[in-house]
Amino acid sequence: MDPQHRFEFLGPRCFAPPSQVPQAYEVPPSPDMEVSVRAVERIIGYSFQNKRLLEEALTHSSFTDYTSNFQRLEFVGDAALGLAISNYVFLAYPQLDPGQLSSLRAANISTEKLARVAVRYGLYYYVRRKLPSLDDKVREFAKAVSEEGDTVVYGGSVKAPKILADIVESIAAAVYVDVNFDLQRLWVIFRGLLEPIVTLEDLQKQPQPVRMLFELCQKQGKHVDFKHWRDGSKNIASVHIDGNFVASGSSENKDLAKVNAAKLALHKLPQLVTPNGGLFKFVAGSDGVLEIEGAKHKLNEVCRKRKWSKPIYNIEKDTGPSHGKSLVSSVKVATADGVLFMMGDGRSKVKEAESSAASLMLGALHESGYV
Repeated sequence: MDPQHRFEFLGPRCFAPPSQVPQAYEVPPSPDMEVSVRAVERIIGYSFQNKRLLEEALTHSSFTDYTSNFQRLEFVGDAALGLAISNYVFLAYPQLDPGQLSSLRAANISTEKLARVAVRYGLYYYVRRKLPSLDDKVREFAKAVSEEGDTVVYGGSVKAPKILADIVESIAAAVYVDVNFDLQRLWVIFRGLLEPIVTLEDLQKQPQPVRMLFELCQKQGKHVDFKHWRDGSKNIASVHIDGNFVASGSSENKDLAKVNAAKLALHKLPQLVTPNGGLFKFVAGSDGVLEIEGAKHKLNEVCRKRKWSKPIYNIEKDTGPSHGKSLVSSVKVATADGVLFMMGDGRSKVKEAESSAASLMLGALHESGYV
């Protein structure tokens, strides 16, 4: 078999449509494991030889009526999916360096990604457990996913419960063991469940704020430090660059607080050093957040020099009363590698909203090596 295609999905797409599977926040748990096993087999399009493997994969440690749970399988599934995705991105992206390949692998097996897979196919519904607090967390996350969609690469508005990712990993492990540890067969069976696979274009559309902040500051020879503390039920994260406070963010979840702080810090960086040694000058926007001066003009210039089409702006959100409008603009740039998309911050005027989107797009293009 041609190694260029060895990790293509070869089997039939037997997966149950997401609209036809139960959502964890809408229905009670299934009391019948035999029914659950058949349902999950239908979802993944694979019939187990040893169905006890799938029973084990669908049993949480809180369910003590059963002799074993999914913890051992989850351990194997984590490694197996990591290696399968590694093989896939290695073959699919021969031009990428190890750092970029690592980013793609991490995005495709992250807790966020796998938890959204579990929600999409209602897998939590079929898990035996006796821990109501888990149900509440899954219900909250699943509701947020239904509102956000599947386009979120990194942390959404609600932290993904780890149990959801564990379920996907344990089911993958059950398949892996049942096919006698054949990684190729595991990928053929499981790839469709992981669709849509996070691509390089997806990462360029949604740069990871924390990683982006570290990389930008490293290029400038600056040191980044995050500090955390709690204020009641809120987690607070602050960003310090070379010992100086830059920005802070908050969330009920510690990781999301860090992401929010990094986003604000990226907005407030006084300058970005481009590969050609030039500088983007910053000015304060209407809300005091620093933006690249003349961002729309500079973005047009980048597109012209690259021989790309002109940026396309669109108002994505229009909220608030007439005297207190909040407009959010998006901007699309069609590069040679695909279309990049960026959302700006809320502004009171259309031109300011477009300028915010253009400023963030310039930062993303810089991060991706286009500028």
